[in-house]
Amino acid sequence: MTALAKALFIGDISLDTTLLMESMPQPDEKLLVNITNEMPGGVVTNAALACRLAGAEVGLAVATGDDLFADGLLNPLRAAGIDVTGGRKPGRTCRAIVLLDALGEKRLLLEPGVSMYPDDALLNTLNWRGVGWLHTAVYGDAAHGVIGHCRTAGIPWSIDLEPATFMNGLAPLHSVLEGAETVFCNQRALAQIGRNPIAQLLALGVKSVICTLGPQGARYVRGDARHHARFAGTPAVVDTTGAGDCLAGWFIARRLAGDDIPRALQEAVDAATFSCGGMGAQSSYPTRKQLIESEHAPARNAAGNTER
Repeated sequence: MTALAKALFIGDISLDTTLLMESMPQPDEKLLVNITNEMPGGVVTNAALACRLAGAEVGLAVATGDDLFADGLLNPLRAAGIDVTGGRKPGRTCRAIVLLDALGEKRLLLEPGVSMYPDDALLNTLNWRGVGWLHTAVYGDAAHGVIGHCRTAGIPWSIDLEPATFMNGLAPLHSVLEGAETVFCNQRALAQIGRNPIAQLLALGVKSVICTLGPQGARYVRGDARHHARFAGTPAVVDTTGAGDCLAGWFIARRLAGDDIPRALQEAVDAATFSCGGMGAQSSYPTRKQLIESEHAPARNAAGNTER
């Protein structure tokens, strides 16, 4: 892989609102809540920001709706140094409402709107020069053309295999899974695939699979190769929103920087764990400098005591 190659992310963008509450409301109950943050979200957009914070050159192609707030979603991404190609569609931008209780348990409400995937008109304007990796989630038919381009151009691609993208099975995704460098899966996605899910994905031509395992870290599988990474210590978990997206983006950045699989996976797990210590997704992602400094600091347990 080329050290200076660019990572291109194509997919969804949303406005994420996190509501902190003491408990979930009962029927007909009015409950006071705190809005802890509102910011851009989306599984691919989140991964793009994490990739940038991990040190990579990053491009992002998304399409918002025509809401009043839509343009404002792109500004912080550009301020972070991401090369954003943005379009607009008639309709509502995706909204995600994260309900977080006092114990850190979350529930997610999602209105997809029109911003789950850009259309061909926007994608045809993309500059692919210098792109060394493509990451996407197949929320639109246009993804097939994007991956077809990668296949022809010899560009590695990865897929976030979101459960909502294969509600009727993997058959519609066979053409985009075959040849994928990496497929990222959470436990819900693996359960939805069914029996021997990793073996199924590898049999379809996926080169490697990364499974996120919550507090157990993540596992990488490629042929006979197996790597497992887990955070060393006991993190204080506040909000897990976007942690898997952080892991994906961070892993891609470190692979493009030349790190081997075990090192890239470990750093990605550490970054994702770091993100669980703050509210929201993007607001909790560390810079690489912050992550390195945190690794050199004394580890603390959930009670705040230094671990020996």
